[in-house]
Amino acid sequence: MSIVSTHVARTLAQHVQHVFGLMGNGNAYFLDALLRGTDASYTAIRHEAGAVVAADAHFRTSGRLAAATTTYGAGFTNTLTALAEAAQARVPLVLVVGDEPTSGPRPWDVDQIALSSAVGVRTYTVGRIDAAAATVTAIEHALSYRVPVVLAIPYDVARLDIGPVPEVPGPGRPEPMAPSADFTRAAISHLAADLSAAERPLLLAGRGAWLADAGRALGELAAATGAVTATTALGRGIFPEDRYDLGVAGGFGAPGAMELVREADVALVVGADLNQFTLRFGELFHPVTTVWQVDTAPAATHARVGGFVRADARLSVEAITRALSQNRDQSVNQGATVPWRETIDAPGLRTHAVGPELAADGRLDPRAAAARLAELLPEDRVVVSDGGHFIAWANKYWPITDPHRMAMVGTAFQSIGLGWPSVPGAARANPTSTIVLTTGDGGGVMALADLESAVRSAAGRGVAVIWNDAAYGAEVNLYGRKGLVQDPMLIPEMDFAALGTAAGAEGVVVRSLADLDRVASWAREAPEDRRYLVLDLRISGTVIAPYQEEVIRVNS
Repeated sequence: MSIVSTHVARTLAQHVQHVFGLMGNGNAYFLDALLRGTDASYTAIRHEAGAVVAADAHFRTSGRLAAATTTYGAGFTNTLTALAEAAQARVPLVLVVGDEPTSGPRPWDVDQIALSSAVGVRTYTVGRIDAAAATVTAIEHALSYRVPVVLAIPYDVARLDIGPVPEVPGPGRPEPMAPSADFTRAAISHLAADLSAAERPLLLAGRGAWLADAGRALGELAAATGAVTATTALGRGIFPEDRYDLGVAGGFGAPGAMELVREADVALVVGADLNQFTLRFGELFHPVTTVWQVDTAPAATHARVGGFVRADARLSVEAITRALSQNRDQSVNQGATVPWRETIDAPGLRTHAVGPELAADGRLDPRAAAARLAELLPEDRVVVSDGGHFIAWANKYWPITDPHRMAMVGTAFQSIGLGWPSVPGAARANPTSTIVLTTGDGGGVMALADLESAVRSAAGRGVAVIWNDAAYGAEVNLYGRKGLVQDPMLIPEMDFAALGTAAGAEGVVVRSLADLDRVASWAREAPEDRRYLVLDLRISGTVIAPYQEEVIRVNS
């Protein structure tokens, strides 16, 4: 017998290798068909939001599509925050869910299509005769528009016998947006002329450049122009030569590096949307800096942009480099002038200050802890981050080698509590790397349902770093210092080391830098001999991250 759920499962498994989910009435037949009749792997997650988060993190740390699955009703509504995050972050994934029967809603059903639409997600409903085709259509939509989609199987359709699974053409992928229009070529010529004439050119790249595989092209353009480079938080590691790289631009940037950015006379932004944090609330570039942007968005994403090229990042950067060769006699690299980047010490400028071991209140200074962890954590690591005040510490102190080795799930939608379920997604996507979770105590306890999922999926090669200040730190910084009652902003100090131990991990309470030495000995052990490591860092809440200081300034 080949039922509707079989059609969906087998068709999905031709294009998606990993599925994360939680079983219920609405997806039971789909999961049975997936596990019995396909080669796709399945990871059980303990909360429905976590299933979507895991699929999201899988894409962010690999660039490969993944799927999630939950039941209908409450199982579906539990996914909405994670769906909204994926939609805001432009992450493609497929969420397979049960849905109300075609005969009409039951008391526990909700309008799932309307709810999906409210967070910017399209729904494809499987019918009696188009199950395979609808599945491919959903996958194609996710990949073409780089968004999450919902694939709904009505309850009374899920087990209908509809014959053999048909051969359906695979999902099409749109061709990269080439810079071929006359006005686009003219803009590239103008941009190349600006870069050729620039004395202090700067290239700033973001996640969009990584998705377009523009790393090598950006390196060639930087060399051709003598440009200094920088990245967004999600583009770290994209430039081949870090000796000319200033690190992360914006609130995570080092003071000296950010001062140098303001000296640029021409800045080219590639694959970055220039949000308020990257732009330091308008203070990143000097007012007279000429700013160009290359992106696939319909128009420039910020008023600060003076020139815009709408096209694929890699193809555009390659075209700009070709155009530069036509202006070679005007290039600073062809005269006696030493390229700007050869006159600076980028590694020194991007260095962040490290605080004392302990803050004034006697608790661990998070800057000192972050710097020490950078020395101790295995080099082959993928970092997944929850949202919260603490996001500065990993971004400022932990170097990564490629953009896909840092995923911040939650920041696009300004959410917390998506950290623990990010671990299974990254672990499946990177089967030999150490998976490092960085989370706060507020988000950590909110996502506690999937502590077990993290421990199980990354056993022997996972480390969780919990920045435990017994508070919702961002709220204390923003509102507590304005005189608002702080009781709702505080959390009784949680023992995450004990919680980790209860879930099968090794828990370590960290009150001093010496306590972090366990990371070094853990890294030397064979993976089969060690457990998932939970580091419960008892940090001071008095140390405020610089990016948060900027937020406080703007809100004051």
